[in-house]
Amino acid sequence: MDEKAMQELKEFASCLQNYHLPRWDELPDFDLYMDQVITLLERYLNILHDGKSTIMTPAMINNYVKLKLIPKPIKKKYHKEHIAYLVAITLLKQILTIAEVRDGIAYQAKLSGTHHAYNLYCEEQEKAFERCAAQILKQEALGAYEEIAYGEMVVKMAAQALAQKLVAQKIVYLQRSQKQEEKMNEHKA
Repeated sequence: MDEKAMQELKEFASCLQNYHLPRWDELPDFDLYMDQVITLLERYLNILHDGKSTIMTPAMINNYVKLKLIPKPIKKKYHKEHIAYLVAITLLKQILTIAEVRDGIAYQAKLSGTHHAYNLYCEEQEKAFERCAAQILKQEALGAYEEIAYGEMVVKMAAQALAQKLVAQKIVYLQRSQKQEEKMNEHKA
């Protein structure tokens, strides 16, 4: 990897290291319309933005309601619980099937309650991002070999898988960009 690509990867690692997912108490405590929900999710989940597609669409949200992944909106308005579910679903669907996401969320919510399960997932996702960033930046990774309780295993493993997937995709993107730049330079010569 050339110096420019390595610098871009380090900048991405810095984004991962500082990434914050809103906890339950940070989510809006008032009702939102669909377009407001989408805007909010785009802001919360900008780490997923690849510049090619949107993170969330009205059709996706409607499908999640039909599939009973999220509760029905009340008078076309969404509240804190909807936002929490949508954050978790959007992140988890990057590495799991929708059926696995549904079952995993239901299991974790039953085990520890919706609020706690959501906050736990946010914490674990941030830790996983930090571990991946530490590897890129050659820093000591936090809690890399901690013991995982069975009840939290799915959350922690999913969080790690997503973090590693995003880093792998970024590296492939950078390698492709470098290769395209080299081809352009060859044609100029």
